[in-house]
Amino acid sequence: MAKKKGERHIEKGPQRQTECDLDGGYRFPIRSPKDLTLENIWAGIIGSRYSQALLLLTIIGLSLRFYNLGFNSLWLDEASTYTNSVSSFAQIWQATAAGEFNPPLFYWMEHVMLMFGNSEVILRFIPAVVGVLTIPLIYCVGKEFMDRNVGIIAAAAFAFSPFLVYYSQEARAYSMMLFFVVFAIIFYLKALKDNRIRNWVLFGLLSALAFWSHFYAFAIIASLVLYALIVQLADLRRNIKKIWMVVLSVVVFSIACLPLIIVAFHLFASRTASAPTFGVQGFDVIYQTLLQVAGFNELVMYLFLLLFIAGTVQAFLIDRNKGWFLVSLTVFTFVISIFLSYRMPMVPRYLIFFAAVFFIGVATSYRLFYSLVNNKGVVYGFLLVMVILNAPVLAGYYSGYTKEDWRGFSAQMQLTAKPGDFIVLVPGYISQPFDYYYTNGSFRTIQFEAETAKDLDSIDAQKVNNTIYYIVTADIYSADPAGDALAWLKNNTKPVGQDNGIALFVSR
Repeated sequence: MAKKKGERHIEKGPQRQTECDLDGGYRFPIRSPKDLTLENIWAGIIGSRYSQALLLLTIIGLSLRFYNLGFNSLWLDEASTYTNSVSSFAQIWQATAAGEFNPPLFYWMEHVMLMFGNSEVILRFIPAVVGVLTIPLIYCVGKEFMDRNVGIIAAAAFAFSPFLVYYSQEARAYSMMLFFVVFAIIFYLKALKDNRIRNWVLFGLLSALAFWSHFYAFAIIASLVLYALIVQLADLRRNIKKIWMVVLSVVVFSIACLPLIIVAFHLFASRTASAPTFGVQGFDVIYQTLLQVAGFNELVMYLFLLLFIAGTVQAFLIDRNKGWFLVSLTVFTFVISIFLSYRMPMVPRYLIFFAAVFFIGVATSYRLFYSLVNNKGVVYGFLLVMVILNAPVLAGYYSGYTKEDWRGFSAQMQLTAKPGDFIVLVPGYISQPFDYYYTNGSFRTIQFEAETAKDLDSIDAQKVNNTIYYIVTADIYSADPAGDALAWLKNNTKPVGQDNGIALFVSR
């Protein structure tokens, strides 16, 4: 009897005050793959508040990612995706080996998608799908890291994040990289607990897929491996087997990525051979990444940052290793990124994977508030906060163009330019989005590409009675950092107008 009283006393102690069960003790019927039946799935949805909330969040996340998916026209990077994806599988790999700064996996998948048609929706379909699937995956990460409440709050943050919605609607590999990184972290956290070979192997394989999606996935992968080694090295003799398991995951990753790793070394040397001409540098990497992950709102950023700090403190109080997990991944990621920002272009979207670490930390802070009020409403309150904080930005996101409107600009050029007129694109590579919508042969105009004042002089010398139109975007600052081309345009052309980031000039 005394033992039972002791057990009841433990249940009424601090552990009960800091944990919350929205299901009121309901036992979920699916415990292993063999339990995965339609009957159990339906019973789980009916009986579990977590299942209901996750299903609702996933449906909302799907709606936000597929709504107006083709509204914005393709911008430069998306048009580059199309240019690469129309090539064959072998040609895509050859382009990567020759210097394309993106791995081939996303282009290969887009190549398959183009068999179903050619449109903005087709090109953005894969990022939107994996963006939706990442919502239940981050729930699993939160559940493995702490509990189901952290999982469901993190899932809400992912579902409503303007940053993640935006890159789920862009025909680039960022959303896919995040999907594989989050998937890999699930097995990584399992492996830290049980040290099973299967989980370490799956972590290695999924990390490899993330790296095949985007080269910068190596930053979070390296951070995860480094954390695992540091934790095990604290007691080398007792944890020697665990260290070998971490090494096994690295071996699996290396084998799966071997040809790409060789290419990556050459590309890294090329990319860092000269100073970057765009992107952010130094500690601005931290600020800009946090700002964008928080939904492009500075006030929300500071609020989330306070919650992240509170969540990290709570993680330390519950389990020191959990606290160090959040701190080390944050520090390692930003130290690597700050160092590289002085050697290669660095933009916050490369660090999209940090959203997983950040929102898990934010979600963990619920335990502080629950320990104070001991009410389930704290968790529901966090879900509501995610809606309220992100709704204004999302409303603005869907109310107008968020990318350069090459579709509309092309239509305007069709009405403006006459047969025989010159169209000069400055810098030349913006021809990719322009040519996606505009065909010079159809309108009998003559197209040129230029990046320097010398190029512009050469084109101008060919003019007889032709009108020359110059299409210019902000990319000119990266292509011509000395400013010679801009100076030439200022002296030899007059502005016609600007349309959503695309400027048009005409010869004098």
